[in-house]
Amino acid sequence: MPPQQSASLEMIARRGSALSRIRARIPTYLKDLRENPAWFPMFVLARWMPARKAHWLTAKPVPPSSRKTTLFAGVSRHAAVEALRREGIFPGINLPKEICADIAAFAMRNSCFGNFDRHLEFLPGDHAAAERRFDRALLSGHYYEKVLQCEAALAVQQDPLLQEIAAHYLGGQARVITTRIWWTFPTKDASDSDKHLASLDKYHFDLDDWRMLKFFFYLTPVDEGAGPHVYVRGSHKRRALRHQFTLLVGHSTEDVLSVYGKDKSLTLLGDAGFGLVEDVFGFHMGTVAQRAPRLAMEVGFGVSPPSRRRFHGEPVVRGSGGRY
Repeated sequence: MPPQQSASLEMIARRGSALSRIRARIPTYLKDLRENPAWFPMFVLARWMPARKAHWLTAKPVPPSSRKTTLFAGVSRHAAVEALRREGIFPGINLPKEICADIAAFAMRNSCFGNFDRHLEFLPGDHAAAERRFDRALLSGHYYEKVLQCEAALAVQQDPLLQEIAAHYLGGQARVITTRIWWTFPTKDASDSDKHLASLDKYHFDLDDWRMLKFFFYLTPVDEGAGPHVYVRGSHKRRALRHQFTLLVGHSTEDVLSVYGKDKSLTLLGDAGFGLVEDVFGFHMGTVAQRAPRLAMEVGFGVSPPSRRRFHGEPVVRGSGGRY
């Protein structure tokens, strides 16, 4: 096949994939719009750097600190905020062993929902049997609002140091807008749509709010084979025009690293309890677990009223039995 014809076919395939990704998200977008009409201008404009910079000017002053005891002794708020401004990411906010163990134990004894579908409920220890029972690959397992039953998880969500870091980076109006626990499982034959829905193996940036931070914690050990998180340092404050004037938040590894540099890609490995905070407008991705499952927790901060559905990471998927 001539090179020009091959390139044309590849371009057509990419466009078809992009359109299918947009179609898959339409129910979620419509739900967001009905719940909060202010979501639409954010979704359109927040990917455009001048609009983002203008919105940062609305940051409110941070009220005086009245910090109580934090779970994260030894972590410097100043160091975290400075690293976020410079790199977009600050690793090293690690959970105490007992808190990590309590959340992991909670996850093991409670059922999760596979592939964002409330009809696919199973205990994480029964993953292989659940794949046979449901006759499909189960790439992820989410707990949604069940996380609110875990006292250790709520202690992390409400920790004053996390609030301080968020407020000094995002502005005084920073508030919790997401809290979730989820598994990423090694599995065979996971579809591209399942990977896309789980935000795996494709660089993307988050557009759930004008300004956002997310704290991520590994609740199981994560090496190269357990689906580590990857972040492109500096991409939160520098954005190519083609990554601003597009409806897609996801882009190929080749495309992203050709713009921001392979040396800026940081793969996060760590023991159970390892944590980090990042500006999720920077390009990042979760990778598919190959050898061992990964259990993770997220606490996200933004500056707008939280979405009821997005608070626990639940998309709107046709036929999924989603609550919202």
